[in-house]
Amino acid sequence: MNFTLSESDILLRRTVRDFAVKELEPAARERDAKEEFSWPLYRKMGKLGITGLGIAPERDGSGGLLQTAIAVEELARSDPSMALSLLASLSLASHGIEHHAGDALKNRYLPPIARGEKIAAFGFTEPEAGSDAAGVQMLASKKNGKYLLNGRKIFITNGDIANTFLVFATTDRAKRHKGMLAFIVERGSKGLSTHKQTEKMGMRASSTAEVLFDDCEVPAGNLVGEEGQGFTIAMEIVDGSRPIIGAQATGIAQGSLDLAMRHVRQRKQFGQAVADFQGVQWMLADMATKIDAARLLVYRAASMRDQGLSSTKESAMAKLFASETAMQVATQALQLHGGSGYFKESPIERFFRDAKVTEIYEGTSQIQRLVIARRLLAEAAAQR
Repeated sequence: MNFTLSESDILLRRTVRDFAVKELEPAARERDAKEEFSWPLYRKMGKLGITGLGIAPERDGSGGLLQTAIAVEELARSDPSMALSLLASLSLASHGIEHHAGDALKNRYLPPIARGEKIAAFGFTEPEAGSDAAGVQMLASKKNGKYLLNGRKIFITNGDIANTFLVFATTDRAKRHKGMLAFIVERGSKGLSTHKQTEKMGMRASSTAEVLFDDCEVPAGNLVGEEGQGFTIAMEIVDGSRPIIGAQATGIAQGSLDLAMRHVRQRKQFGQAVADFQGVQWMLADMATKIDAARLLVYRAASMRDQGLSSTKESAMAKLFASETAMQVATQALQLHGGSGYFKESPIERFFRDAKVTEIYEGTSQIQRLVIARRLLAEAAAQR
């Protein structure tokens, strides 16, 4: 096994890191306070090729899931909110279209997303369909060559700024996962409206919205896959996206460690730098070790996915460990800052708030443990 990145991947990491430090960090606190997504910065990312990672070259994209993970980690190290906006557009919506839609739909919708001219959203979560992924209530009925969608989605990242939505509905609620469908829906479609959801704890500079469908008309040709395949498509998309959430969480953890290292080297107590105390050094060592372990789990899951290998268990492991590492490291980093870390003037306060949701979205830590355990039991049964 090769644990080193290629020269092109190292260059990608440096390019994204340089962009994040110079372009994202200076006003990250201000965007967080205003709950403001920045289109100008996102378009700059498009010009660097970041918004097209994992999309085929013929549709103006490049790279695969590993490259997406590398970029998302480096963005999250400076601005977790921008990393979230990107990954929702890429590893959920766009990668879902790339891997499951027909060529006509791919060629129509993906190039402007890859170039950063447009952004996408993944419309799955509902009030009764969170951890219960088969509980989708939004109805799809076919009439005169079109589908009419009725229902609502909540907590949708990019929901009020997205141009393109990958949306899931059902033809019959009683069928649960067997009745599910996937559609591409354009902003401006009749019957589609959005309502921004505000006052989040963290990820405040990434837009979140409720998306409403009231007899929303969708052409039959915008069906992704076939009727009844929606649940399978959604679960395959999530398998590919969980390592990217893991990458975001790893970036949050690394950014928190960066801040802690800077602080303990500068701060003096009892006549010496805080970094000189053995107890502090042990904390730093544990934080760094967990971050490296999380990064390797993310790389393994992403690489398996790029090779076309089954990675459900590995993706869940990466997401679980990285998200819990992000929360643990951010907590320790804030502790090392002492009282100064408790005020909004300190970036660690923002990282601490941003870290928590990584343990919640795209499957809570409890759901990840269920996924892992069930795979382990199935593998053990198959070996009998």
